[in-house]
Amino acid sequence: MDAPAGGNARFDIASLPLPVIQAPMAGGPSTPELAAAVSSRGGLGFLAAGYKPAAAVKSEIEATRRLTGAPIGVNVFVPQPPVISPGALEQYALSLAPDAGRFGVTLGDPRHDDDDWDNKIEVLLEHVPEAVSFTFDVPESAVIGALQQRGACVIGTVTSRPEAMRALDAGVDVLCVQGPEAGGHRGTFDTARRPEGESLHGLLEELADLGVPLIAAGGIATGADVRGALSRGAVAVQAGTAFLRADEAGTKAAHRLALSTGRFTTTAVTRAFSGRNARGLYNEFMRRHDGEAPDGYPEIHHLTTPLRAAAAAAGDADWLNLWAGTGFDRTVAGPAAHILAALRP
Repeated sequence: MDAPAGGNARFDIASLPLPVIQAPMAGGPSTPELAAAVSSRGGLGFLAAGYKPAAAVKSEIEATRRLTGAPIGVNVFVPQPPVISPGALEQYALSLAPDAGRFGVTLGDPRHDDDDWDNKIEVLLEHVPEAVSFTFDVPESAVIGALQQRGACVIGTVTSRPEAMRALDAGVDVLCVQGPEAGGHRGTFDTARRPEGESLHGLLEELADLGVPLIAAGGIATGADVRGALSRGAVAVQAGTAFLRADEAGTKAAHRLALSTGRFTTTAVTRAFSGRNARGLYNEFMRRHDGEAPDGYPEIHHLTTPLRAAAAAAGDADWLNLWAGTGFDRTVAGPAAHILAALRP
């Protein structure tokens, strides 16, 4: 695909009519319909490339393009080398076996893979979204440069100043600053490091001197939250949990119900489901396995996949990863357009 006229001219996050980005939520919630609904109304809708083959990513980009002519984004997980030992993996699998037996399923193959990385990059270079964000690390500069040359704004997800410096050294255009309030996987580059306690606002203030656009992510659920982040230097916010109950979202029924009934009263950070730190509603699975879950993504993600699928099919929220940020109790159900309007600063 030829570079855009004017050389490196590419999409500018600060040009959004409404400075709200719908966060990419892998595992089902992010859909072409949700991304298109947000983008069509002035925000920026994102697709999540995680956990799916490149062909599915291509299909979702094409489906979203049919639904809207507005800018869209795609998020990609950056693969990392394996860190878990065979012994730790075997021990955790033995601990999970009774849970799998409860649902009559066999645990998954705890393989290490790169999530179809090379093929996904090829898809993005051919079907260029206006924005491409990376999580868990930053890719090599050649990948970032190739996307920029085709007109994509490249965003690096960071949770600390050292990560921000690495992302900038690699050449990203924008930093998505993810505070500890965020739901789902923490974007830390070092999987063994526990999320730090510094708030989103604190991180924004710490990174304000870097001279690049900042996107604020974590606990964004209301217009007041948006205003608070923008007042601390962000050019836009990224909200995920706020859209989990949107009509257009692919959120599992048990997950939707868990967000609305009041049964789950708090969130916690766990690696029990995937082997990587992630924030979700605190449930029985986390209560049982938090203390023993090893560091080991994506092996543990693959190991627990059949168990989580069976729990979802049974409507059992206690054995399902209920990813959610600290603002989960302020979510509402309805069209994405209404949720987006409520986030207007």
